[in-house]
Amino acid sequence: MKTVIIKYNAGNVQSVMYALDRIGAGYLYTDDADEIRSADKVIFPGVGEASTTMNYLRKTGLDKLIPSLTQPVFGTCIGMQLMCRFSEENNTECMGIFDVDVKRFPATPGFKVPHMGWNNISGYQTDLAKDLTDNAYMYFVHSYAAPVCEFTVASCEYIHPFSAMLQKDNFYAAQFHCEISGNAGQQIIENFLKI
Repeated sequence: MKTVIIKYNAGNVQSVMYALDRIGAGYLYTDDADEIRSADKVIFPGVGEASTTMNYLRKTGLDKLIPSLTQPVFGTCIGMQLMCRFSEENNTECMGIFDVDVKRFPATPGFKVPHMGWNNISGYQTDLAKDLTDNAYMYFVHSYAAPVCEFTVASCEYIHPFSAMLQKDNFYAAQFHCEISGNAGQQIIENFLKI
């Protein structure tokens, strides 16, 4: 099985590589369109700012390539947000795989933004959550989130409910960082690789 991690202008990709190394899954880290198209599984992870990252995707043609993929694709953190239609972060038009807008958490007394740390997810409706215990805890770091919508397959609550995971056809996404979410996060990665 050929798994590709998409190489683009984003941080924290190394921890995804370590997570795959831990479970003995081989991968290729590349931005080559032919390599990405021929992969069995594609992972689109990272940390970054929406407009800068989308500009990079447009410059390299990845903004058109990613939505055209037909194999299982898994976006995490900024990867998930860029798979949505629009982000309030610098008013950024994104890829539109999920027809939903990413919005900043509102300023709320008693809550810090970004939402940072461990929080539980619930309402699983995805193969990625197979064998996951109810209300599993995942590690989040984000100031923007997709609201609960028709594509939501797991949710979380911070200030208000938001989408912890999205799914549409062959596209899967998680707002949290699976790669640093302990055994539960590792289970999600393993489930993705088995799809």
